Amino acid sequence: MREELGNSGLPPDPQEMNPVGHLNLAFTQDEKAQENDKSEKKPDDSKSKDKKKKKKKSDKEKKEPVKAVGLFQLFRYATCPEVLLMLIALVCSAIHGAALPIMCIVFGSMTDSFVQSGQQFNFTGNYTFNISASGCVTFPGVDIEGSMTLNSYYFVGIGAGVLLLGTFQVMLFLLTATRQTKRIREKYFHAVLHQQMAWFDTHPIGELNTRLTDDINTINDGLGDKICIFVQFFCRFLAGIIIGFIYGWKLTLVIMSVSPLLAGSAAVWSKILATLTGKELSAYAKAGAVAEEILVAIRTVVAFNGQQKALEKYEKNLEDAKNFGVKKAITTNVSMGITQFFIFGTYALAFWYGTKLSVDEPENYSIGKVITVFFSVMIGAFSLGQGAPNLESVAKARGAAYSIYNTIDMPRPIDSSSKEGHKPDSVRGDIEFKNIHFSYPSRKDVKILQGMSLKVPHGKTIALVGASGCGKSTTIQLLQRFYDPDAGEVTLDGRDIRSLNVRWLRENMGIVSQEPVLFGTTIAENIRYGREDATDQDIDRVVREANAYEFISKLPDGLNTMVGERGAQLSGGQKQRIAIARALVKNPKILLLDEATSALDTQSEAIVQAALDKARAGRTTIVIAHRLSTIRTADVIAGFKDGEVVEQGTHRELMNKKGVYYSLVMQQTAGRSADDEAADENVSEGESLDDLSDAEHSDDLMDVTTANGGFARSSWRSISLRSKRSRSSSKSKSKRTNKAEKEEESVPDVPFSRILALNKSEWPYLLVGTLASFVGGGVYPAVAILFAKIIGVFSEPDPEVKRQKALMFSLLFLLVGAVAFLTFFFQGYMFGKSGEILTMRLRSQAFKAILRQDISWFDDHKNAVGVLTTKLATDASLVKGAAGSRLGLATNTICALVIAMIVAFFHSWQLTLMILACTPILTGANFIQMRAMAGHTSKDQSALEMSGRISTETVENFKTVVSLTKEDVFFRKFNDSLNKPYRSALCKAPIYGITFALAQAIPYFVNAAVFRFGSWLIAHCHTQFENVFLVFSVIVFAAMSIGQSSSFAPDFAKAKAAAGRILALLEKTPEIDIYSEAGDKPINFKGDIEFRDVHFFYPTRPNIKILQGLNVSVTQGQTLALVGGSGCGKSTSIQLLERFYNPAGGQVFADGMDTRGLNLAWLRSQLGLVSQEPILFDCTITENIQYGDNSRVVSQEEVVEAAISANIHNFISDLPEKYNTRVGDKGTQLSGGQKQRIAIARALVRKPKVLLLDEATSALDTESEKIVQKALDEARKGRTCIVIAHRLTTVQNADIIAVIQNGQVVEQGMHSELMAKHGAYYALVNAQVSH
Repeated sequence: MREELGNSGLPPDPQEMNPVGHLNLAFTQDEKAQENDKSEKKPDDSKSKDKKKKKKKSDKEKKEPVKAVGLFQLFRYATCPEVLLMLIALVCSAIHGAALPIMCIVFGSMTDSFVQSGQQFNFTGNYTFNISASGCVTFPGVDIEGSMTLNSYYFVGIGAGVLLLGTFQVMLFLLTATRQTKRIREKYFHAVLHQQMAWFDTHPIGELNTRLTDDINTINDGLGDKICIFVQFFCRFLAGIIIGFIYGWKLTLVIMSVSPLLAGSAAVWSKILATLTGKELSAYAKAGAVAEEILVAIRTVVAFNGQQKALEKYEKNLEDAKNFGVKKAITTNVSMGITQFFIFGTYALAFWYGTKLSVDEPENYSIGKVITVFFSVMIGAFSLGQGAPNLESVAKARGAAYSIYNTIDMPRPIDSSSKEGHKPDSVRGDIEFKNIHFSYPSRKDVKILQGMSLKVPHGKTIALVGASGCGKSTTIQLLQRFYDPDAGEVTLDGRDIRSLNVRWLRENMGIVSQEPVLFGTTIAENIRYGREDATDQDIDRVVREANAYEFISKLPDGLNTMVGERGAQLSGGQKQRIAIARALVKNPKILLLDEATSALDTQSEAIVQAALDKARAGRTTIVIAHRLSTIRTADVIAGFKDGEVVEQGTHRELMNKKGVYYSLVMQQTAGRSADDEAADENVSEGESLDDLSDAEHSDDLMDVTTANGGFARSSWRSISLRSKRSRSSSKSKSKRTNKAEKEEESVPDVPFSRILALNKSEWPYLLVGTLASFVGGGVYPAVAILFAKIIGVFSEPDPEVKRQKALMFSLLFLLVGAVAFLTFFFQGYMFGKSGEILTMRLRSQAFKAILRQDISWFDDHKNAVGVLTTKLATDASLVKGAAGSRLGLATNTICALVIAMIVAFFHSWQLTLMILACTPILTGANFIQMRAMAGHTSKDQSALEMSGRISTETVENFKTVVSLTKEDVFFRKFNDSLNKPYRSALCKAPIYGITFALAQAIPYFVNAAVFRFGSWLIAHCHTQFENVFLVFSVIVFAAMSIGQSSSFAPDFAKAKAAAGRILALLEKTPEIDIYSEAGDKPINFKGDIEFRDVHFFYPTRPNIKILQGLNVSVTQGQTLALVGGSGCGKSTSIQLLERFYNPAGGQVFADGMDTRGLNLAWLRSQLGLVSQEPILFDCTITENIQYGDNSRVVSQEEVVEAAISANIHNFISDLPEKYNTRVGDKGTQLSGGQKQRIAIARALVRKPKVLLLDEATSALDTESEKIVQKALDEARKGRTCIVIAHRLTTVQNADIIAVIQNGQVVEQGMHSELMAKHGAYYALVNAQVSH
């Protein structure tokens, strides 16, 4: 028992808890049966207490959200035949439940036969016995063997019945549950796919994946065998109480009077425990969130030397979790101890009163009856406790079903699967917006459109322009009916689009958005998502039209190249062109271009722009652009301001009006020839922030901007995003991930001594705990001996002696109870304390080790953020199970076994040998059932991973799926992925049913054998009946404790693996080690940087050479601009300078010293990095800016000064909380331009010698860009500066411009020199200016 409790004491994951509890409980049940005597009580009880505690807990949890579906509602998706099968299973389980109490009757009559044989003996007088020790005296009238044989047959009969009923009850329920679960999964996924966009704004994506995996698994548990097992226990309870009253009502009442005490104590402490568990989990959740935020932003942390700060923040949050863990361990064990004490007290009371009754009214109460009553009532009472957890899983399922069934039933006003709505035969393409008012459902108070009216005649191109957040993208979303306007209407060819069929409407529109989403399949398949029946010729044609033919034909697999998750293997420009091909393949009448070229570098942009101009011909086109030069040719340009269209006309008309459009154009071209307006490259992703509330955007937005950083960044970014999003799903996956990892990196086997060594500093705790368990091990054998002795008392002929002996043994029972209480307390306190200290130490060490790794380690998908956070959360707490508590468990078991063996052999070696021969069968039965159970869950988990991947990808890219009207395609993919797990689950049900029944039935068969042999021994004078009981109960108890230990074994295997993983992590020293003090720290650093013949490839993709002999240098105070196409290695060079990676060949010099010889922390502190998609932490603006210099405390004055120079001080001062405003997770409360300026302030605070600007203004709209550019020009003064830009106008005044192609510098010089050369630079500039 002990360990079972132990298990529940650590808060194991709920998933684990059930199986373990469940198994065990089967075990104890059996055991009960087996020994059916004293022992039974015990296990059970603790079980029950455990169970009760769980039950209470669940009630408690249920109280807060009282949202659950009704019990019968839970089964609403069952068909009639399934309902019938479930009813049959319930009947089987009801009959099965009565088996154990009936066995008590048999057991009681057996005891009577034994005692009679003993009494005859005593009457004959002790002398006779002594004299004829050699000869055997038998007495007429007592045919012990005959009556025992009959009882053994009863046992066998009951066992056979149990075997049959058990198999059916479990098998039928599992079969029906599997079928219903599959149905629910399909319905839920279908419902999610057809929800309206507003629903996604309020339901985080991670939550949906959790629902699909965890919640539906919870429902599966509730629909499965839990209900029939509950019925089985409930019937056992009824049968036990009824039999008790029939055989001896007085004793029954006495025993029942004590049970409220047991139940009460269990109730009280389960309440305490429930609150503690909740608090403990939330205490760690805080630390987990800290860890996750830091790992997602690992590059920022590394660039700003924030490791120490991160570690301190994490450790601070761990302290709480530790204190709660210790409290919980103590509470658990004290309460277990008290319950034990009460149970032994009950034994004492029952036997004392039983002997009293048998003396007072021998005609009604024989020993057999006392035992029958005692056991059937105890078993009955405990069954209630044991059944409770099963109810709990039903309650949990009802809770989980609430939100799932709700979603399935939710009315869907905009439903793409509905057949309703008009489908005109042809589309002309006249679009009109009439007086539209709109705000996003997730942010009702922010008005986006306020009376917007706009007409788009068919075949014309209309361009929407305006500052960030003025409602341009929103307009397009309304046209696609992602949302319906709050007031006003949108019409197509004169019909309100609300009257048209949603699916038909979307099929007639092609959209190319700012951050194109590709799915993780081949290029050809991605294009086919535009139109399923597209032929290869069609695809070939659109690929050429989209100017993507060239790069695709260079790929090794051509159109069959896999693009990676979210298209991570391609650069931004490549993804964009594939997205354009996908839009064109459906040959839409209406083309929507939302910033379609913003993420491209100049060359690709010119090409793509040409493709778009071709595509626009003859189609109604709506274009959104920040780069105004791209839309001069539009038929109508509409200027937006504050959610209204304030002016419209052609480029020339609007220029003459000198309104909104004019001012935007002037800002873009100010100070330059009108031609250069190309400048405004890479527009505002900021807009998407302000404008589109959904999280999706803010995320993707990070994705896109990466285009220019080329692959590396983009793939890295998408990994971290992915992990961020899949966080919740990563929880469910954690078990799986761990498994997968085991296969990948075979974890070195860690000897137990090594794990204990981790806990070395807590040795005093461990020592006391081990001593306590040693004493605890003796408790059970002691109980067994007392039990046998008490039965022996009944054969005393003299009533007085009987009374005195009964009193003495009853008091001894109480004493044993007190000892059990103490040992529990010490064990719990000592092991709990040492275990929690160990968990905390391991977590902080592991986190420190993770922060120490180099960037290439994070690039490896095995170390995705989700995987690492899971490691911190679960691995460390698993290890504690392997150290202290396991030591206690082993001591306990060994002690119990040794004592039991000695006692048993001493009293009757023949019977002992026979029982030992049966022990393997008993343990085997439980072991098989545990294995089956474990196999049962893990296989399903891994099989469901595939469907989890499909659902995640679909839901994350929901907007794209919807605008392509491909919901059904993904729904089919999802359903197909469910088939395999579904079939395997159907095959497993019968196997699981049989193993369950075997584990339940074997004890009956063993009992039959043991007592049959015992009666033979007594009849042939080889032993006395008291010894038979003694041997039997001692051994059964020992077997019980072994059974429990073996049930604990899988945890140990997991713990060992976890310890192996953690130790491997702690010992891993990265090549670029931030914790090392080695390296020079020059006193006066000027800031001369040189790249000499640098070669480089990303470690995760060794076959793609990024830099191939890069040579470029910049001296103090100069500005070096790196320009070139996407993926040419511009951002890579900055990462090498920051030493995120080491070059594969060549060297990077700072002030003439190889950067590899410099101290890493010192080097990074000299560099100020402003990257393209700055990551802010979820804390205040002040703290974010202070993060720039982690080596000291940055004063508020410096923060303000940096904010002023970054041009964001005024914005901050206007916020209600000024500098104490929290920026939200990853800075989502701010627009792109605002984040960018805070990032600039953060870089300036550290007063860097070298400023690195990686596309720092690309994500801004024209107005913000002007402001930020000015801030940057200020910041560059007197510093060495390396700038990467696609928008060439921003770098014309650089001292050196280096053009990079294929990883080499092809030409460098000033703007004027390079223009005169008519080389690569000239071509880039022209490409930007030409349109």
